[in-house]
Amino acid sequence: MSGKPQAAGGESATADARELLRTVRRIEIATRRAVNAELAGRYHSVFKGQGMAFSEVRPYAPGDDIRHIDWNVSARHQDQGLFVKQFIEERELTVILLVDLSGSGDFGTKAKSKRRLLAELGATLAFSAIKNNDRVGLVLFTDEVELYLAPRKGKPHVLRVIREIVEAKPKGRGTDIGEALAFLSRVMKRRAVVFLLSDFIDDDFESPLKIAMARHDVVAVRVKDPAELELPDLGLLELVDAETGETRLVDSSSKKVRDAFAARRRRALEDAYRRLRQLGCDVIDLSTDADHIAPLVEFFRTRSARMRAGR
Repeated sequence: MSGKPQAAGGESATADARELLRTVRRIEIATRRAVNAELAGRYHSVFKGQGMAFSEVRPYAPGDDIRHIDWNVSARHQDQGLFVKQFIEERELTVILLVDLSGSGDFGTKAKSKRRLLAELGATLAFSAIKNNDRVGLVLFTDEVELYLAPRKGKPHVLRVIREIVEAKPKGRGTDIGEALAFLSRVMKRRAVVFLLSDFIDDDFESPLKIAMARHDVVAVRVKDPAELELPDLGLLELVDAETGETRLVDSSSKKVRDAFAARRRRALEDAYRRLRQLGCDVIDLSTDADHIAPLVEFFRTRSARMRAGR
């Protein structure tokens, strides 16, 4: 008698594993195609060369940046004139994906949930990184840090990163971006490119973000669903907070109620954006009802232009 339930459970687990592999494979195929077609070069131009390593000193030449003059060497060899430090581009980067797995990520009324969009986005960024021989690390968080994968290279590692995002069963439901950033500051002592993937339904993350930005190159990627900005006209509705579990009844047939709901959501989104930009953090906005590749390409294009302009 005990064998049948075990077999049924085993079959269910096997089916779940097969579905997981199919999901990972679909994401891999889609994102590798996108990376090969559009993103790899853009990624390289934006993030490569941000770290420079000292190579040697050489005699000063007209046009050299005076900030690179090595005054100690120049003083020791006064009869030979000035010397400048020469740098070489660091060819490898460390890319960290900070992925928000809080309860609000399960929401999605269009083609995909915010959680699925986060998985696709993480895969895209990870494949862009390994195509340029960079290391990729992962931090999954809710109101606590759920998982940390140390940065490594290679396709097997990237596939594990995708699986962890897709398969994760977080213990927490809330959001604490500040705790995730504080954890990052503790474990990552060397400079990294950090993609913070979240819907930013959270407060009080400015101070940890400011600290992280002092050491790392942080890019905030906000995901949202169109239905979060509007309440459908469906009469009396019970709304459940995905993170706290709190419920409340609202009369969605009232235009006043619907307009107030939309206004609150817009203010929340605008406030989060304002707080990020006040700190000087780059922000990419993505939606579950649109392709995420085009906004990434546009972000890399505008950032590259800004770098060339020296801003």
